Amino acid sequence: MFAVIRTGGKQYRVRPNATVKVEKLAAEPGETVTFREVLAVGHDGGLMLGRPIVEGASVNATVMAQDRLQKVIVFKKRRRKNSRRKHGHRQHVTVLRIGEIVMPQGETNIA
Repeated sequence: MFAVIRTGGKQYRVRPNATVKVEKLAAEPGETVTFREVLAVGHDGGLMLGRPIVEGASVNATVMAQDRLQKVIVFKKRRRKNSRRKHGHRQHVTVLRIGEIVMPQGETNIA
C-alpha cells in the first residue's frame, strides 16, 4: 500500500513504516501529524486518484526529528572583474516516520 501526499509545495510517495524528510513542519519530535492532502492511494494492485485530493483519505506520521540537510554552496563569480561571492545554505527539514494510511470509507473507485 502506498499514498502520494502533498506538503510544503512538494509531492511525496510514502509507504507505512517509511522515513521521509519533508519541508519543516511546526511540530515537536514525538508528535503525530496528519496529512489530509492525499493525491492518490494505491493498494492490492489498484489505484485511487483524487480530483485533486482523495476525499476521506489521510496519512498519519510521527515526527522523529527536526533536522537540516547538507550544505549547498552558492558561488557567484564575475569573470575578469576579481569579484566573487560564496554563500552556504542548509535547508530545515522534518524527519517523519509514516504510520498508517487511512482509506476513505465505502470507496470502490479503484482503477
